[in-house]
Order: sequence, then structure tokens, then C-alpha cells
Amino acid sequence: MSLTNSYGDVELTSPQALRALAHPVRLALLARLQRHGPATATQLSPHVGATPSVVSWHLRHLASFGLVTDWDGATNKRERWWQAAGKGFRFTMPDDAEGQDAARQLRAEMFALSAEAPVQWSLRDEPRLDPEWQALAGLTDTRFAVTADELRQLEEAIEALLAPYVQRKGGQLPDGARLVRMLRYLLPEPGDDTAAS
Repeated sequence: MSLTNSYGDVELTSPQALRALAHPVRLALLARLQRHGPATATQLSPHVGATPSVVSWHLRHLASFGLVTDWDGATNKRERWWQAAGKGFRFTMPDDAEGQDAARQLRAEMFALSAEAPVQWSLRDEPRLDPEWQALAGLTDTRFAVTADELRQLEEAIEALLAPYVQRKGGQLPDGARLVRMLRYLLPEPGDDTAAS
């Protein structure tokens, strides 16, 4: 795996790595480590609904694909600490049938994991925001007609626009900054009715 994009994400390229991550517990473990930082299997266990020994097994599996690594910053050396290898992960649809099947499995698990995020946010987090942040939050559902090349260019432009904010370190944050999660789906529609609607 490599950290090649402007976000510092792990790029998944092999079908085996895609399949390894296409598991709800592994995906939840990686998401938890990316969001909350290093932790032990025991600490992660209640957040992913698995025993510490099962969590340890899944973490070792993720480590074999370079998605998580040992964290050596812990003061307690009796427990094994883990950290995410990158801020996030990326993959593109491979050309071969095996890779496409693995990518579809991972994509389906990612959609399932994030499906509840907006509902949970609206119930748990939104009521605790001050009015300024409440007004900025929300959902956009926009349909538009583009070519595949135009959509690729649009996605690259969005990535370039977000990169400076994603790459900020804790000490570089301006006063009043807070974490914001952006869920961005690109869902091309099949058929001949795309341009007409």
C-alpha cells in the first residue's frame, strides 16, 4: 500500500486488500482508529461489538495489508497499541473481474457503515451545535449531466479544494475550528434519461 494522494490516504490496489477491508468489523476498526487515534484491542472492542481477541485477530489481518500499524507512543508497553496507517483509504474500480467483485463488496460495506451516520448525527450531534454551525450543516442532493471525463475533473477539483484543510495538523488549526465530516457520494445513473432530466 502507498500513501500517494493529497489527503495522506492508503491506496488499496489489490483484490486481496479490498476483500480484507470489506468486513464490517474491520471497516469499523479502521474508522475508529482514523477518527480517535491509537488504541488497544480491548479499548476498541466495545465500539465494534467484538471481543478483544476477535478484534486482535482483525487488527493483525488489517496490518498484513498495511492498513494499520503498531503504535509505539504508548506508556504502557504490556498491551499492543494500534494506529491507522493513513488518514483514510482510497480505491478505484479495477479492470479485472476479481478486482471489480472485491471493490463492489467493499463499496457495499462502506455504504452500509455510513448509512446511519446522518441519522445518528441529527439525533446525537446536531442538537448540541450552536446556531451558526447548525445553519452550515445539511445535505445536498444534486443531479447534473456530465461526461465521465468531466466527472473525473470535478472530483479532482473537489479533492484539490479540500486537501489543505485535510492536511492541517492540530497546531495549525485556527481559533473556532472543529472537525467536519463530509460524506460525498458519486452515483452515476445508467440509461438514456440522464441528460433529459
